[in-house]
Amino acid sequence: MSRTAAWATMVAVLLVFGCASQDPDRPRASNPGQQCFFAGNVSNFTAVDASTVNIRVGSDVYRLDLMSSCRNVNWNNRLSLASRTGSSICTGTGFGTTLISRGVTGQQRCQVHRITLLSPAEVEALRPRDRP
Repeated sequence: MSRTAAWATMVAVLLVFGCASQDPDRPRASNPGQQCFFAGNVSNFTAVDASTVNIRVGSDVYRLDLMSSCRNVNWNNRLSLASRTGSSICTGTGFGTTLISRGVTGQQRCQVHRITLLSPAEVEALRPRDRP
């Protein structure tokens, strides 16, 4: 093998492995258009109303549209997310994702209908009280 061919092979291998690396804080999506995050990486939330919650994951903001009204979610100091499909949660349909709201009246489990990653412009357009 000539020196040029060996160099080209080495560059190709480095490119393949470089592209295959993944941010450990961001799980791999099953569909190319999806964005995913680990439930444990949620750092803040804001309940827009009883059926919409905005969450912050790192510098990203996601909107969770709930299947129905989640009683007292806008009065809670904390909540968590659980997924039946594993530890990662992805945008799109909220199938298998549950928002667990803990308040003074106890725990309530609310099914998530849709998860949407908001663009920086959409986050900027949110009312200040709706930004997590």
